[in-house]
Amino acid sequence: MTKRISLTQHLIEQQRLHNKIPSELRLLIEVVGRACKSISHAVGKGALGEVLGTAGSENVQGEVQKKLDVISNEILLEANEWGGHLAGMASEEMETIHPIPNRYPQGEYLLMFDPLDGSSNIDVNVSIGTIFSVLKAPDGMTKPSEQDFLQPGTKQVAAGYAVYGPQTVLVLTTGDGVHCFTLDREMGAWVLTQRDMQIPADTKEFAINASNARHWYPPVKRYVDEMLAGSTGPRGKDFNMRWIASMVADVHRILNRGGVFMYPADAREPDKPGKLRLMYEANPMAFIVEQAGGAATNGDQRILDIQPEKLHQRVAVFLGSKNEVERVTGYHKE
Repeated sequence: MTKRISLTQHLIEQQRLHNKIPSELRLLIEVVGRACKSISHAVGKGALGEVLGTAGSENVQGEVQKKLDVISNEILLEANEWGGHLAGMASEEMETIHPIPNRYPQGEYLLMFDPLDGSSNIDVNVSIGTIFSVLKAPDGMTKPSEQDFLQPGTKQVAAGYAVYGPQTVLVLTTGDGVHCFTLDREMGAWVLTQRDMQIPADTKEFAINASNARHWYPPVKRYVDEMLAGSTGPRGKDFNMRWIASMVADVHRILNRGGVFMYPADAREPDKPGKLRLMYEANPMAFIVEQAGGAATNGDQRILDIQPEKLHQRVAVFLGSKNEVERVTGYHKE
């Protein structure tokens, strides 16, 4: 029988091997993992737990919140407030940052998260997930401000996501590769099931919302048209399109078998550089994808090099198999 390695054991062994996971960071990751288990439980109950449908409110982005959006956000806030590992948190669902209350000790890390990615899929029982990113608080910081969170993605010390699907999985990087843990529902434990995940450099799959094709800018249209032309076109091979409308599910597929995920800016709102959020979605996913040998750009530059200017900044995203990301980025630069 193969020895089962828990999330805690894995993190401790990584610390011994690479000396990159301080105990406070390990404990923080474990708390986030426990919160994801609680969210998975709520998601799994569905209509039985009366968690489906809208909450009758909007988030800071002006998007209608689902009940599970609000529940997941509260689970992550409450789980991470009291441990002493954090100085503050920021969420896609909240207008500004959430400092750790004075009654709790303040730690040296900052946590950002999209509590429930893929909300449009909640009520139809399609995979959704949680995305998170961890930064080190700036030296000398006494009380966190929004400015303290505005660090480029290269400053992340950990990032991960959970997928609530047929299995609940947690994918994690601390800067030494990407590893996947599966939730043993009977034991309530995260068990290591994949080590050092790698994205193939070449692929025959792409993920994009094709309903927006009429709004795409020329580089994206050129790239997708070439793939759709198949084996008789300039690429000389057939491609398949996959689109789940849940970033965690689309990226998890790419992490396991290759592909390129695209959420470009388009002509519908020319003043917006994209739809996905840099801090809560693009940065953590770019960190994970690069650690797995892939690439991630906004069509012009590496996502992890972008200097954030505001908490809810949006960005175009092209990530996945390295050669395809480089090709579509090259079309933009031309």
